Amino acid sequence: MGHVEWTEFVLVEEVPRPGQIAHGHGALAEPAGGGAVVAAQLARLAGGCDLFTVLGADALGDAAARRLAELGVSVHAERTGETRRALTFVDAARERTITTIGPKLRPARPLELAGYDAVFFVAGEPGVLRSARAARFLAATPREMATLRAGGVALELLVGSATDDGERYDGELEVGVVVATEGAAGGWANGRRYEAAPAPGPLEDTYGAGDSFAAALCFALARGEDLDAALALAARAGAAVVTGRGPFAAQITS
Repeated sequence: MGHVEWTEFVLVEEVPRPGQIAHGHGALAEPAGGGAVVAAQLARLAGGCDLFTVLGADALGDAAARRLAELGVSVHAERTGETRRALTFVDAARERTITTIGPKLRPARPLELAGYDAVFFVAGEPGVLRSARAARFLAATPREMATLRAGGVALELLVGSATDDGERYDGELEVGVVVATEGAAGGWANGRRYEAAPAPGPLEDTYGAGDSFAAALCFALARGEDLDAALALAARAGAAVVTGRGPFAAQITS
C-alpha cells in the first residue's frame, strides 16, 4: 500500500542550476512513486499484487490505473482530487533528481488484509498501517517514520536508504530485520555488511532501484528464504532496474 505519482522522466546533460535552461530529450511518462514501483516488482515476482492507493479523480489517475494493470498490478484506489505529479531529471551520470508536484495521496481507510502472505507499507495513515498487521509478514520503509510510530505495530522488515536523510532510523520500533541500503556499495542488514550485485548491463537510469530492492527482499523473506538468500535476490533486483529507462523496464521476474 502506498502512493502513486504520474512521473515525467527526461534525460539532461546536467540538472539545471538556478537561472539555467536545460535541454532534455527522451521523455517518458508513466505512474511511479514508491507504491507503484514496489507493487510492480512484487507482481513480477509473485505473479500478482494488490495495490491499495489513492489516485486523483482525473485523466492522469485513469492513465495510472491502466498502466499499472498492464504491469500485473490489481489497483484498489480511492479517487479524489488531482493525481500527484513528479518531474524526474536523469543526468549524464544516470542519476535521478526528482521534484514532486502536489501533496502525497495516502490511503486512509483501514483495510481487510487478513489472509495476505505479505504487505509492504509504503505510505498511508496510522489506521491503515494497523490494519496491515493482519498480514502474516509486514514490511515498511522509514520514509513514513511518523506513521510507523503512531501505528505502533511490529514489523518483520524495515528497509530504507542509509544515504537519504529522510529515511534515517534510530532503532525505536519493534522490527525483525532492519536493512540500510547504500546503492552500488551494498549496505547493512541487521548490523552486518552485504554486497551489491553487479548491474547486468550499461547504466541507464537509477530511478526505482531502491524500491525494487525492497520489494524483492520482502518477497523473499515472506516466502521463507534465509536473510542471505533474500539479500542476494534483492541486490539482483536493484541492480537490474538501473539498466532500463524508468522504474519498470528492467525489473526482474525471478
